[in-house]
Amino acid sequence: NLFPSQNLDDDTVSGSNWITENNVQHSLSQANKTTRKPYCGYMQQTLSKREQEEQEMLLAAIQWPKPPDGKIAFAQSTDPTRSDFVIVKPSRFFKVGDELEVLVRMRDFQGKPKKYGGDYLQARIHSPLLKAGATGRIVDCHNGLYKVFFTLLWPGEVKVSVSLVHPSEAIQVLLRLREERPDRVYFKSSFKSGRYSETTECNVCLPGDLPVCNFTDPYTGEPWFCYKPRKLSCASRISHAKGGYLKGLLTKEESLFFQSHVNIKRPILSSGPDSVIVKPKGFTDSISMNRAEDPTASPSGYYYEDQWRSRTHWIHNFNKSDDITECLQGKVIHLFGDSTIRQWFEYLTAFVPDLVEFNLRSPKNVGPFMSVDLKHNILLKFRCHGPPIRFSTVFSSELRYIANELNGIVGGRSTVIAITIWSHFSTFPVEVYIRRLRNIRRSIIQLLDRSPETLIIIRTANVQELGPEVSLFNSDWYSFQLDSVMRKMFSGIAVHFVDAWEMSVAHYLPHNLHPQEVIVKNQIDAFLSYVCPLQT
Repeated sequence: NLFPSQNLDDDTVSGSNWITENNVQHSLSQANKTTRKPYCGYMQQTLSKREQEEQEMLLAAIQWPKPPDGKIAFAQSTDPTRSDFVIVKPSRFFKVGDELEVLVRMRDFQGKPKKYGGDYLQARIHSPLLKAGATGRIVDCHNGLYKVFFTLLWPGEVKVSVSLVHPSEAIQVLLRLREERPDRVYFKSSFKSGRYSETTECNVCLPGDLPVCNFTDPYTGEPWFCYKPRKLSCASRISHAKGGYLKGLLTKEESLFFQSHVNIKRPILSSGPDSVIVKPKGFTDSISMNRAEDPTASPSGYYYEDQWRSRTHWIHNFNKSDDITECLQGKVIHLFGDSTIRQWFEYLTAFVPDLVEFNLRSPKNVGPFMSVDLKHNILLKFRCHGPPIRFSTVFSSELRYIANELNGIVGGRSTVIAITIWSHFSTFPVEVYIRRLRNIRRSIIQLLDRSPETLIIIRTANVQELGPEVSLFNSDWYSFQLDSVMRKMFSGIAVHFVDAWEMSVAHYLPHNLHPQEVIVKNQIDAFLSYVCPLQT
């Protein structure tokens, strides 16, 4: 049962009062009185044998190491300040293309070495003067030690940075919340008839015994429910919106694992040298580029002079708006997903003078949005993905699932599609996300089948700034897990990837859910380099 504590306390949503616009207060606290199974769409899905096997494989692939049984006191949890790293053989001769190995040693707050793994780390190499950077591959040895492997991709002095995003003890809390509290972000819908309106709570899963409106999508089977309004019919729903975030999710002890300047995204320092000198490759060693696009290749690219260089495809820089216009001439570009791909819409519309936004009178930041260049026959569109989506007011008529939208696209060589979907799924069990990607993937395969020249690009997740509150809903660890699932599910299909994850970890700018413009420009360059590859 997904809501084990059916007697939810007053600060949980199912016990909250929704005030309707007509000020009719109705309490949902009756929801607490019953132990009936919640309406959980994803608990009742019927999967084919292949789907079931794939789901088990995906869940096994993202399984995270657990600390030993029993409660672990804060003092025994990982302390980034007392932990350290060493570069293995720092003074040996390094040249471009070599691998650099770093050993990270974890200790607790009493300075004792940790004996188990499961900490979540991020690591990068960088040369600040060159504005160069790349991510590392982290291997958990399950004994308190971690190995980080970096490919050295440019010459000069290269510095290593390692940070503890969350200790293993915090990850266990995040796991528990993901499974037990998918209601920790809640949603609402307004229902309206004439001058009378009501607002009720909605989610993938609703606890309790109140009557519900079933808004499960008939084509994809994506589950969505709202409590039924008192007087109005389910058909009178006019909008969807984010309701809010639950408070008081952690015990006192658990909250110690989530402290901003103590153990969330804190640097781990080196106990010796933290940089190496890298010599250029010899004239005879040319850097051969692995042309096959592998979404799991590590690292997929690196920054040099603030420009992202992919190791899987040539990226050229679209520094002049004319270059973008020439590339997109005669094309229809569909952007589907959350606010991190809306940034692409905003960037292109602002940067290309002839691309003018057509006012669809859509709500700010929500969309749908459309920009048009009549002279060069370019149409650029953005539409958000279907629920769960934490946007302020999306009209019901505009709540569309990406899979259904793809089914309505003819496709062909003048059609470009870019998709990102991750951030709004972080509060739900991974099965909810797998189902969504399965539906999108099926529509992509059908679209490529009928129109093989259609270009489809997936923008990955990215990292963001984390504090004690944000971590419980949107931690990089949740995003990392979803991103790993997405890369596996879309490998082997004719789609291309813009690795926004590495582009956000490898850069020197502070992490941000909506990366700054220099990073967005690099994403756009990578995207457009698929649309208009260099004729080599």
